[in-house]
Amino acid sequence: MNVVFVLTDDLSMNLVQYMPNVQAMAEDGTTFTHYTVTDSLCCPSRSSILTGRFPHNTGVFTNSGDDGGFGVFQKQQERDTFATTLQSNGYRTAMMGKYLNGYMPDRHGVRPGWTEWDVAGNGYAEYNYNLNENGTIKHYGNEPADYLTDVIAAKASAFIDASAKAKRPFLLEVATFSPHGPYTPAPQDDEAFPGLKAPRGPSFDKLPANAPAWLAGRQPLTAKQTATIDASYRKRAQAVQSVDRMIGNLRETLNKAGIADRTVVVFSSDNGFHMGEHRLTPGKQTAFDTDVHVPLIVAGPGVRKGASVDATVENIDLRPTFEGLGGITTSPDVDGRSLMPLLRDGQAKGWKQAGLIEHHGPNNAAGDPDKAAPESGNPPTYAALRTPDYTYVEYADGTKEYYDRINDPNELANKAGELPQATAAKLHRTLEQLRRCRGGDACRAAAT
Repeated sequence: MNVVFVLTDDLSMNLVQYMPNVQAMAEDGTTFTHYTVTDSLCCPSRSSILTGRFPHNTGVFTNSGDDGGFGVFQKQQERDTFATTLQSNGYRTAMMGKYLNGYMPDRHGVRPGWTEWDVAGNGYAEYNYNLNENGTIKHYGNEPADYLTDVIAAKASAFIDASAKAKRPFLLEVATFSPHGPYTPAPQDDEAFPGLKAPRGPSFDKLPANAPAWLAGRQPLTAKQTATIDASYRKRAQAVQSVDRMIGNLRETLNKAGIADRTVVVFSSDNGFHMGEHRLTPGKQTAFDTDVHVPLIVAGPGVRKGASVDATVENIDLRPTFEGLGGITTSPDVDGRSLMPLLRDGQAKGWKQAGLIEHHGPNNAAGDPDKAAPESGNPPTYAALRTPDYTYVEYADGTKEYYDRINDPNELANKAGELPQATAAKLHRTLEQLRRCRGGDACRAAAT
């Protein structure tokens, strides 16, 4: 089975409504309604996707320094990913767009496991970037034809065609920089959605009761901050239009090449994004659902159409899923579990009940594109459990949060202080077991 994996950057759940091709994918496939990332930050999340391991097993908790970034990943994890496994089993593999924070196209070259490599370093602005094209550096400028999402979309279609002609199975990852700031839309989209404003849900500009210290005491958003949020949200909606067109075009390429019936298409994001919720200016890195709960939609042969799965799934489950689609048995050292049973019939015996989220903070690293701006939410180190029913957080300073999302879906009432002692002890014990687990069996046992 072939795999086309489209991974976006900072795409929040509330942007899917502006993506008709993604919505068509959902109608043709399965949506995971409780999919979460292991860390709502680019590099640790992508490291978990590539390896199928939690941050405490990849060593990648941030985007740079001793506990994160490409520098840590290449030393400890890079030679054991879904790309290396699939390539060694006869697959053509392609990485296009964004790899990991700290990767430099002119210094680091083609990485292990990839047959085709078309990767940028700082491509957030979508223009004026360098692309490492299979070891050759090519500079792209500021013309409309240089728009990065469109460039990699064309290369992705060409890779599909070449793989079909070669009659070789393939995995293609197209990792866009969009809609990460500065939220640059394609030229044809820069006037789209006139007057669009950010959603004003119940948590917009409202603090939760019993908020943790890093959040408590925030003043209401100013008129200027709100105007900036609205302008940024509109640009984000514009920016994802090129991604959405790419998905439609890739699916059409698969049809024309005659291989759609043996190709699974996967759409997701490395993390979410908050914009005004809980009085936070644009950012991520919190344990709130705005940041950790992101889209996961899968369509293709053997996948139920128009279905949804309510089980707890995480980005660590993508590697074993891709390997399973290739008929490969995943290493027991991988923490995740294949989603194939859930894709086939929506059920999997002994499936995990809780997901683990890990984060090191606060993030004040100079030069980090995800450095938290003032008032955007920069929590200290924490670990969290998320299930379909609740979110439980423990901070390094001993502070705790508990949100009953069945009765409080907008996470506006921290009930940690009201939990029965036995419940609190069980939550703490489960969290500690997950934070120490290593390998599929141990992590599954800790989460069930």
